[in-house]
Parts: sequence; C-alpha cells; structure tokens
Amino acid sequence: MANKLAITLKHSPIGRPQNQRDTAYALGLRKLQQTVVREDTPIIRGMVNRIKHLVEVSEVAGE
Repeated sequence: MANKLAITLKHSPIGRPQNQRDTAYALGLRKLQQTVVREDTPIIRGMVNRIKHLVEVSEVAGE
C-alpha cells in the first residue's frame, strides 16, 4: 500500500517567483483551498518542499 499526500493550496502564488507558481501549477493546484491527492514520492515531496509556505500537507492512507 502506497501512501498518498493530500496537498491543499492555502496561500496565493500571486507575487511569488515564477518557479514557485509553476510548481503549484504542476502539482495541479489552480485555485485557493483546492486539494489534490498525489502519490508520496521523493519528487512530489521535493515539489511540496519548494512551496511549503503556500500549502498544507497531510498524509492519506493508500489503497
């Protein structure tokens, strides 16, 4: 069973550097308060770490 991450965009990327805006978009975060569920991989963890001040992350048990 692979763990998953629920990632919620809590703060707007407007006014942030382009790489942070691109990272939020690549994770699938388009609107404030939007939550996406992604596999818990080192790549996703790195993306979340880059925008950790904009998102809230919680672990979800995989199926």
